[in-house]
Amino acid sequence: MSGAEQTRDGVSLTNLDQALFDGAGATKRDLVDYLDGVRDRILPQLRDRPLSVIRALRGQSPFMQKNLPKYTPEWVRRVPVWAEASHREVSYALCDDRRTLLWFANQRAIEYHPTLARVDHLDRPTHLVLDLDPPEGDSFPAAVAAALLVRQALADSGLAGAVKTSGAKGVHVFVPVAPGADAEEMAAATRAIAARAERLDPALATTAFIREDRGGKVFVDSTRAGGATVVAAYSPRLRPGLPVSFPVDWADLGDVRPADFTVHNVPELVADRDPWLELMPEPQRLPADLVQEGRAIPIARVQAMHEGKRRARARRQAD
Repeated sequence: MSGAEQTRDGVSLTNLDQALFDGAGATKRDLVDYLDGVRDRILPQLRDRPLSVIRALRGQSPFMQKNLPKYTPEWVRRVPVWAEASHREVSYALCDDRRTLLWFANQRAIEYHPTLARVDHLDRPTHLVLDLDPPEGDSFPAAVAAALLVRQALADSGLAGAVKTSGAKGVHVFVPVAPGADAEEMAAATRAIAARAERLDPALATTAFIREDRGGKVFVDSTRAGGATVVAAYSPRLRPGLPVSFPVDWADLGDVRPADFTVHNVPELVADRDPWLELMPEPQRLPADLVQEGRAIPIARVQAMHEGKRRARARRQAD
């Protein structure tokens, strides 16, 4: 094989010297070497969880792939999941081993978005997640400040979480939940924590789902619940420089930037330790009052859909 082609673990790797995308600052070889180098860290985040990936093929716009293509090797483990939105069965991959991860890397799969639930209990997510989404611009410090509000809201509720950069412009807070809570209870608790964080500093944080209603504030996104996916810890992101979603100690969160962690330096940072494993608290039970409070809060996407229709009607009537 030429230098641009090789085989690892039975997987043929091709066109390794091609750039991944404009501005990536990385080749396909860099992606393959990175994912292979951190496999002992990222595979535990992907194992047994239906996986969506974002691929960047040459000459095409990046796209999210949920349904496995027909040419997928038979040895890639998969699970059928009914998609209510599209009214069809989707064949999701389960990325459980090195060979499958290498196959995805060769498919130019850059981002890895597993579900919050494992395949044996898709109705029971393992983590409650708050996604802190700041406004455009150099706004990562605002995301950090909002994440600290979430941390306080969790502490006030008797809970604790771990934090990671999203690898884009935001921050993700993960709260491991003890077995027993179902998707509805988890979603309600997530909405309640978001509302409590917003109340701590309404000038900084908002739960407004409609972008034009956020007023330049950080969006505390409570919709990463149920069958939602979240980019995995250690996953690359399709951004210039190929940053990586990386775990950070709460004490250090104000001193980092998303671009500090890339496919080029993260393997060395996790060579002899797994910071996400180290920083993650033990699973916790959800307080009943938190779930009850959340049940009284409208689901953000549904509320936004109804509000959008109402505004459209109002515009038509005004014309």
